[in-house]
Amino acid sequence: MNILILGYGKMGKIIGEIAEERGHRIVAKINIENIADLDRLDPASVDVAIEFSQPESAYANILWCVDRAIPVLSGTTGWLDKKPAVEARCKEMDGTFFYASNYSVGVNIFFRVNRFLSNLMKGQQDYHVSMVEIHHTEKKDAPSGTAISLAEGVLEHITRLSGWRLVDDQTQSTDYLPIAAKRIDPAPGTHIVTYSSEIDDIEIKHTAHSRRGFAQGAVLVAEWIKDKKGILSMEDFLNL
Repeated sequence: MNILILGYGKMGKIIGEIAEERGHRIVAKINIENIADLDRLDPASVDVAIEFSQPESAYANILWCVDRAIPVLSGTTGWLDKKPAVEARCKEMDGTFFYASNYSVGVNIFFRVNRFLSNLMKGQQDYHVSMVEIHHTEKKDAPSGTAISLAEGVLEHITRLSGWRLVDDQTQSTDYLPIAAKRIDPAPGTHIVTYSSEIDDIEIKHTAHSRRGFAQGAVLVAEWIKDKKGILSMEDFLNL
């Protein structure tokens, strides 16, 4: 399979290594320094694009692929206010767009566990839910896209909360879901959801040991979406 990598930072490099280990060919590795090469690229030479760039670049990168009938998956966070526009263009073009805030299989199982637990806790007024996410210091957005996905899973069932709010440290609230974002090297990603009461705490936690799980998941998705159409997600891929 011929893969275009959009965003060639740490994640892009690991994705490229794994893709080549699995027998794929990297057509081009595009980042801010060589973005002009994108318009010299023959779209027919690309089977799938993997987009892990920066928030300010993601929207244009994804539309470039959609407009050229290249199936594209993205893991960039911090740009999702424009995601509805991408999905509308994808439908208009009968294209293929896959988005996940996290491509780790373990994290996506964790998302499902989080939603299950929040459904169980929705009537438990004595428990206050809060969240902590920990990432390396190079991560620009806060809270993480994974934390936002977890928050959406909580708010789906615990409707007495008005939304989530970024806080300086772990805080309890009856009005909103507090999310504390910590930046500590070399942490690739830890997410903790806690339900606290005067009697006890219930806590679920996911800790990533390296970026490789995220990158491997992205390559597996790229292989899967090659001949598919529509707007797709990890739930479709994992059949959760």
